[in-house]
Amino acid sequence: MSLTSAKVTQMLQEIQQGNKDRINDLLPVVYQELRRLASGYLRREREGHTLQATEIVNEVYLKMIARDDLNFNNRSHFFAIAANGMRQLLIDYARRHNAAKRGGGAQKIELDEGAVLSKEQSTLILALDEALQRLAVLDERQARVVELRYFSGLNVEETAEALGVSPATVKREWRSAKAWLYRELKSG
Repeated sequence: MSLTSAKVTQMLQEIQQGNKDRINDLLPVVYQELRRLASGYLRREREGHTLQATEIVNEVYLKMIARDDLNFNNRSHFFAIAANGMRQLLIDYARRHNAAKRGGGAQKIELDEGAVLSKEQSTLILALDEALQRLAVLDERQARVVELRYFSGLNVEETAEALGVSPATVKREWRSAKAWLYRELKSG
């Protein structure tokens, strides 16, 4: 465990123990990593869209710390939850975009900073989310591996730590999940 990783874990434990002042100290320590995760998500989006990594980080971080039940086991767990929040944020934007394309009740929906996803990207994000939900019913751990590896950009070791399994298990589950998702998305 690196010094920063140990520091983040210690800060998270202090927050859980009631030291809410540490929340303000946490963001500068985790900001660059959260921004890297958000940038990873945005690399998969169409070029030129207006949603920015900083917006994603700020919105997800604020939602995470606003919760009364802050309960993060360690740094990996914190980033896994952040990755899931980023994924949900993009899915919500994609749903809004698709609803607007269908008329959306003829009411214009304003998004933060006018976030725009291409129709193809919106459709792909929603299809992947639906396929992941089906995979989670069949094999929840495989779905979590995909979420952590693909959406959050965690490496094999970080994913293994977050899930409490070996790196070999993560590699095996990753291969299997990718094959399953490929078949699902291709048939859909």
